[in-house]
Formats: sequence, C-alpha cells, structure tokens
Amino acid sequence: MHYAGVTMDIDFGKTAKDYGQYRAGFPDELYLRLATLGVGTDAQRVLDIGTGTGTLGRGFAVRGCSVVGLDRSPALIDEAQRLDRSAGVRVAYVIATAEATGLGAERFDVVTAGQCWHWFDRPRAAQEARRVLVANGRLVIAHFDWIPLPGNVVEATEQLIQEHNPAWRFAGGSGLYPPWLYDLAVAGFDDLETFSFDSSVAYSHEAWRGRIRASAGVAASLPPDRVGRFDGALRQLLLERFPRDPVEVPHRVFALVARKPA
Repeated sequence: MHYAGVTMDIDFGKTAKDYGQYRAGFPDELYLRLATLGVGTDAQRVLDIGTGTGTLGRGFAVRGCSVVGLDRSPALIDEAQRLDRSAGVRVAYVIATAEATGLGAERFDVVTAGQCWHWFDRPRAAQEARRVLVANGRLVIAHFDWIPLPGNVVEATEQLIQEHNPAWRFAGGSGLYPPWLYDLAVAGFDDLETFSFDSSVAYSHEAWRGRIRASAGVAASLPPDRVGRFDGALRQLLLERFPRDPVEVPHRVFALVARKPA
C-alpha cells in the first residue's frame, strides 16, 4: 500500500479482532455537528466507504439512517457484522473498493469515509463518490487521530513503532488534512466546509496495547513474532513510563463536508 511515498504491505484484516475491540469509535459530538450540516438525518441513505469494522457507518445506523458499508476486507466486514449485532442495528455490506464500488449511480444521499481517505487512490475515490451521490448529496471525510505531544504516551508509542518497524512513517501527525480539500475541489464538489475539535480517550494499558496492535505499523504489516516482541516492549514502556492505568490519550476529530452540485 502506498501513501506519501511510503510502501508497506498492509492488511488490516490480519488484526480485525483487535481493530473491532480496541479502536475507539467516533465521539457522539461528531454526529451532532454533522447533523447541523444536514448529514445523518431523516433516514438518509448512507454509503460508508472503507468501512473497516463499521465504526462510522454504525453510528449513522444507530441514528436511523439506511447504511451500506463497503470494504475490500472480508475479515473486517465479518467483525463489523458481529459488532452490529451487539449494537442491535442492521447495516448492509459490500466487498469492493472505494474506487470501484459497483453500485448504482445517484443512489446515496451521503457518502462517508472514516479514517481511510489516505489509503485510497484519492482522485478515483472522489469521482466514484460523486457518481453514486444524488444531486446535492454530501461527501464526508472524517478522522479521529491520536495526537503526539512532547513526553506523552502517543509520542513514546510512535517512537517504539518506528524502532520495530522502520518502514512506518506516520508519526507526528496533527490530525488535520488540508490536502483533502484540494481532492474534492478538483473532483467538482463545492460548498466545502471543515471543522475540528479535540477529545480525550481513556485507555487501560491492555486496551492501548490492543489499539496499537490494530494499527498500520504493527499487526497490519508485521509478522506475528515481531508483533509479539513489539507488544511486550509496549507493555514494559507503559509500566515504566506511564504507570497510571487508565492513561489519557489526546485525540483530534477532523471532518470535511462537501456537496455534489445539482
């Protein structure tokens, strides 16, 4: 998989269980803010591309939307369906890519992409989203990123990932994504609007280890023996440097909303 000049063999299906159990979902405030922009209301038809374990799409289903989740990984979709049953919601799933959904034109009121836009062929994904949206439909790109700050658990964890996987180059992020606005403007979307806000998530030591295993730089790209060594090193790091359990992890929500012109 290619991103920002980096090549890694990444398969999140290999870490589907940790992904589903330990990755924190988007906070309720995201859905409340999107609702003020006309997204996720009135039983809208939502297509969640790159759905993974269904976190973003499930949130819209809980709020009464008719949701289709799309991902190329059967293992992640299996985990999404398990989580849907636990949440008491129904979501339809399609195994396909964001660039070639195989779905009908002008079928959805909203297309969403949560924590995944950077993995796509972005120009093709934007054009495909525009194709399946109705006129005046909305495309939403959302992220919920941990934020590294000097001396905090995120910075220390990112340094450890780099030690165990030098090919991983995603450290030091700000949680903001200005290039995505260019992607959508070039694809012909208008009324682009962004917002962001910070949110802290409390992780137990066990949960933080699971969350990190379910990241691109660990179990999605390393062989099992190296994942085990990394996990042991992270356990020791937490005990020595961050003994308080749970540990507070700062996050930033970023969302971009754009409209398909009539």
